[in-house]
Amino acid sequence: MGRPTRQRQAASTSETHSEQSNAKQDAEAIDPTSVDPDEVIKTDDGELMHEPTGLILEDEQIDHGPEWRSFTQTERDKKSRVGAPMTEMMHDRGLTTTIGWQNKDAHGRSISSEKRTQMHRLRKWQNRIRTQNASERNLQQALGEIDRMASALGVPDATREMASVIYRRALNEDLLLGRSIEAVATAALYAACRQENIPRSLSEVTPVSRVNRKEIGRTYRYISNELGLEIEPADPKQYVPRFTSKLDVSAEVQQKAKEVIDVSAEAGLLSGKSPTGFAAAAIYAASLLCNDKVTQRKVADAANVTEVTVRSRYQEQLEAMGLEM
Repeated sequence: MGRPTRQRQAASTSETHSEQSNAKQDAEAIDPTSVDPDEVIKTDDGELMHEPTGLILEDEQIDHGPEWRSFTQTERDKKSRVGAPMTEMMHDRGLTTTIGWQNKDAHGRSISSEKRTQMHRLRKWQNRIRTQNASERNLQQALGEIDRMASALGVPDATREMASVIYRRALNEDLLLGRSIEAVATAALYAACRQENIPRSLSEVTPVSRVNRKEIGRTYRYISNELGLEIEPADPKQYVPRFTSKLDVSAEVQQKAKEVIDVSAEAGLLSGKSPTGFAAAAIYAASLLCNDKVTQRKVADAANVTEVTVRSRYQEQLEAMGLEM
């Protein structure tokens, strides 16, 4: 009984060695420069390997990570020896140093009054030398304005970065001549919201800005054309979730409102219409169809439009759907 088992094991071992030998021969015969990229995988060690043959194509990869290991966020923060990453939201991209305001030494002990006076003087000089010319002071003021408005609008960091990049481009191409810093900063933030598909209308941006709506719109069109920004028309459906959340209506109304927008847009009713007013009217129409009625005033207030806009738009939308209320 034992002998056949040993024979099977020997045969299996022989087959394994034969497969390994064939794979090795295939790996030696293959040309690394002619392999199919779809067959190349990256191992845990950072090596590039040809998966069918096991051939290592490149094994001297540079590891850009730290030389230490960590298993928790607290441990990672404790071992890290670097500061915050580079960011476009600061005029110096966060590369300059700053002196803290804690008035404590490295051990957490309070420093003497003489040292406090000295550190206060150093902080003032540090803030002065961070901006070396008028252009940097302009950029510092504008980025601070963008950050203030973005915080008021609840805009994510990625959109703030985009707005900062747009403003830097406008500054480098001398598009600020004859225009205020606040107007260009607001226009850059509005353009970034449009590019990142963050639904913020001019009616929402204007109250947090220091310039009027007409100036924002004019400046936005100017920098958009001069910088060649590829911005698609706003989609009313992007505003629906935020407006319905303010109104506290059901998910059925939200889904129905998007359906109303799709049908009425196919009928050509969206052309030349404000996306916020169109979305508000669709929500009101959907609330009527779902028997979850809200008043026109509440819908208008949530979308920051007039009741007349809601009243005229929703009737057109219902007619496009072949309904009458």
